[in-house]
Amino acid sequence: MPHATASWLVDNTALSFEQIADFCGLHILEVQAIADDTAATKLAGRDPVRAHELTMEEIERGQADPEYRLKMQKGPEQVRRTKGPRYTPVSKRQDKPDGIAWIIRNHPEISDGAIGKLIGTTRTTIQAIRERSHWNIANIVPKDPVTLGLCSQRELDALVSKAAKKAGIEAPTDSKIEGDRAALIEELRAKREAASRDADAALDAEENGPRPSEPTAETLFKK
Repeated sequence: MPHATASWLVDNTALSFEQIADFCGLHILEVQAIADDTAATKLAGRDPVRAHELTMEEIERGQADPEYRLKMQKGPEQVRRTKGPRYTPVSKRQDKPDGIAWIIRNHPEISDGAIGKLIGTTRTTIQAIRERSHWNIANIVPKDPVTLGLCSQRELDALVSKAAKKAGIEAPTDSKIEGDRAALIEELRAKREAASRDADAALDAEENGPRPSEPTAETLFKK
């Protein structure tokens, strides 16, 4: 909000209009209008010090030297996610064994390490489910992890493709979609050709009347 920041600097500092305009990315005339209360919209001032964009030391340095150009304070670095298992909300953690069982049953070529990264679990848990020694194995029902919200379809597909390639297995392809597409194209083509024939017949009948070989409605009625 450059205009609101400029308004605060005008009201609370002795910085020149040029310094404020340069810092806020505004034209000097815009700053002049804010100072004269002739701006189209009067905004409430926004404190750049509280927003961690400026320090009071930087403002004082600018007030002491009109030629000095204020430098925006570097914001705090974003916290980056460290390596480790995927975080899963508490409400979904009870679904992990079901998702693991589904992957083991449908894609045995995927390694335990890959499953652990995808679902966010440990090798010990995966191994226990694979060997059916898990403490709750009687209640584990294989369910698609995508449906459970444990991962995205894109992530699962990428993992399956990578594991299949590594194991020398041809990645499964869905030929049904191509077959349906071809059938739909053929159906649309047939409808278009039929509509074209009907339009030509109607136009011919309108221009030349009924053909001699075809009886008219009046003739049929008399018969």
